[in-house]
Amino acid sequence: MLAALILAAGIVAPPAPTNYVTDTAGALNASTVQRIDAELQRYEKATGHKIIVWIGQTTGDVPLEDYTIHAAETWKVFTKSHHDDNAILFLFMQDHKVRIEVGYGLESSLTDASSSEIIRDTIVPRMRAGDADGAVQDGVDRMLVTVTPSFAKQLGHAVASPAPDESPMSTADVIALLAIMFVVIAVVCIILIALFRRSRRGGGGFFSGWIIGNALGGSGWSGGSGGFGGADFSGGFGGGFGGGGASGSW
Repeated sequence: MLAALILAAGIVAPPAPTNYVTDTAGALNASTVQRIDAELQRYEKATGHKIIVWIGQTTGDVPLEDYTIHAAETWKVFTKSHHDDNAILFLFMQDHKVRIEVGYGLESSLTDASSSEIIRDTIVPRMRAGDADGAVQDGVDRMLVTVTPSFAKQLGHAVASPAPDESPMSTADVIALLAIMFVVIAVVCIILIALFRRSRRGGGGFFSGWIIGNALGGSGWSGGSGGFGGADFSGGFGGGFGGGGASGSW
């Protein structure tokens, strides 16, 4: 906690936005800013969820997530609503980075996985193609309909489909994968046959007993209470923000 406070003290947040779309980098056309701003205003009136866009040039020497979390907390975006039903789409043009920050109230609908998918499949491909207007418009649209599917009828335009996978597996990759799987299966079969033959000769008591014991649930290899349970991806500064969201780059 002390380290987080020290880090936050060294980060200067930009001025709090007064509009739904703030483009300090001049990345979008004025008409795009007006259109998305109006769309997000209608969305908040219809649902009570506040989603905004903030575009800058760089976070400087500050790590992306630290910068965006601190900005969100400083702006009180995630504490203005009692339910913290808010999210922010950040883009940094010089850094070529994008981040979606999600408040507690939307974490069940705009999950880390869905945020990552929106960034990976919609925003990043369009940014790489030099289409910042399309990237932000389509990214915002997908955020809105992910949280509120019924709002798609109020957009007034179709929601763009995610960009197709640009790197499908080639025939050579498929053949290589099948070859590896064949070798693994062959090795497993050889080991099982050897153990079976040894047990038939009376010399495999330990191995056959171990296999039978595992099959009956009697193994002593408990291995703890379960794999990845100790991972913690929350990592916020407290308040109304739980650290949900995702990042990407183009």
